[in-house]
Amino acid sequence: MKVIVLGGDGFCGWPTSLHLSDLGDEVIIVDNLSRRFIDIELELESLTPIAPIGTRLAAWKEVSGKTIRYVRLDLANEYDRLLALLSEERPDAIVHFAEQRSAPYSMKSPKAKRYTVGNNVSGTHNLLCALVESGVKAHLVHLGTMGVYGYGWSGSAPIPEGYLEVQVDTPDGQLKREILHPANPGSVYHMTKTLDQLMFAFYTKNDRIRVTDLHQGIVWGTQTAQTQMDVRLINRFDYDGDYGTVLNRFLVQAVLNYPLTVHGTGGQTRAFIHIRDTVRCIEIALKTPPEVGDKPKIFNQVTESYKVRDLAKLVAETTGCEVKNVPNPRLEADENDLVVENKQFLSLGLNPTTLSEGLLAEVQDIARRYSSRVDLSKIPATSAWRSGGSGA
Repeated sequence: MKVIVLGGDGFCGWPTSLHLSDLGDEVIIVDNLSRRFIDIELELESLTPIAPIGTRLAAWKEVSGKTIRYVRLDLANEYDRLLALLSEERPDAIVHFAEQRSAPYSMKSPKAKRYTVGNNVSGTHNLLCALVESGVKAHLVHLGTMGVYGYGWSGSAPIPEGYLEVQVDTPDGQLKREILHPANPGSVYHMTKTLDQLMFAFYTKNDRIRVTDLHQGIVWGTQTAQTQMDVRLINRFDYDGDYGTVLNRFLVQAVLNYPLTVHGTGGQTRAFIHIRDTVRCIEIALKTPPEVGDKPKIFNQVTESYKVRDLAKLVAETTGCEVKNVPNPRLEADENDLVVENKQFLSLGLNPTTLSEGLLAEVQDIARRYSSRVDLSKIPATSAWRSGGSGA
């Protein structure tokens, strides 16, 4: 299978590219390297040292004997080049990671908000237009987010996988319909993902594009079997207040004996998945495409759910670190439940990596090894959801 991985230099895209190449797929990475430039903007680096993209690809060729091609292209601003690439390569599948992925960064400033919308929405729409114009019949697998559902408003009812059956009373009786689960984004980043959903629904209906949308939880961990093969292949590990997901931040804080910073009460429930399971889910999704004419196929790509305070307690018990509650910069409820259906991936063979199994190894293998690279000033979350102060 020929697969184009959009955003293939990033946190999820890089290990996915290696995983698919290792399986024998022909992989082409398309990336504008924007995540590397955001590091420069924020004056920070990944905890793990990231090699230049050329060095990464040469190392993969050396250790695996397989070639991954790379095209530097801006999905949101170079439509003609994108169209030419699709027309020439005619891939069997496209994996779409090429979106600004941080909710805190998307709320950092007017500039960051505008960049997130321009990059994410225009990039996705350009891709859909180019698929139609080129006539390429590739299966599009998109990495979405659980955040499209919002948090705390559905109570203890399980969040279904993408669609909700509703009944509407009419003068002629009850009308039953299946609709996209109502969106409730909590940041500009999450808002762009809800717009992605609507674009996918339209283009599958109007142009019969095949789309799988993966509503992923918070990714933790760093390494996969492929990124462990050579230090030059190592994956990103973000620990800062903008890009560091809550568990990875806790792991770094723990090895430095820096108090685990729990925002607000810590009663917010979040869904999680290890990076190893992310790449496996992409593999499964590529092998099980929807039929032409089907509505978008939606999976909830999660394996576990935890309240943030319980997660902090688990890390604290594992490492001996203390927990500290700090003001919450986000505009969100102090407490929420989150029950998520994830039967589809489990039924297709996903064997999840649990926190209890993988947590200690992650602390020892990554966070402690590279702890000398930490900039303590970057750990606090400073992007506020409302101008003029905290969202707490």
